[in-house]
Amino acid sequence: MIQDAFAMGPGGGGDASGPGFLISMIPILLMFAIIYLLLIRPQQKRQREHQAMLDALQNGDKVVTQGGIIGVVTGLKADTVTVRIADDVRIDLQRSAISRLISSKKGGKEE
Repeated sequence: MIQDAFAMGPGGGGDASGPGFLISMIPILLMFAIIYLLLIRPQQKRQREHQAMLDALQNGDKVVTQGGIIGVVTGLKADTVTVRIADDVRIDLQRSAISRLISSKKGGKEE
């Protein structure tokens, strides 16, 4: 009787490409699909929108920096932006330090 139990063996074969392998991979693939749809894709969309906003900056746009400083864009260079934060106070920032656009010089509200 014990010999019959050993003869059956675990799983009935060692073929790793059979249907048992594919069925065991479905939860892992499903988990990656859910992570992509819920986390990665929305983050990439926000990043593209932020980059488009930075590329469309113009003189006169009212912006908020990552540090919370509100100012008006007075100068643009390739990778820097000059922002007026008071009457005689101007600061140079990297474009990536601009977090959002409050209003465009055209008068349209952004957010």
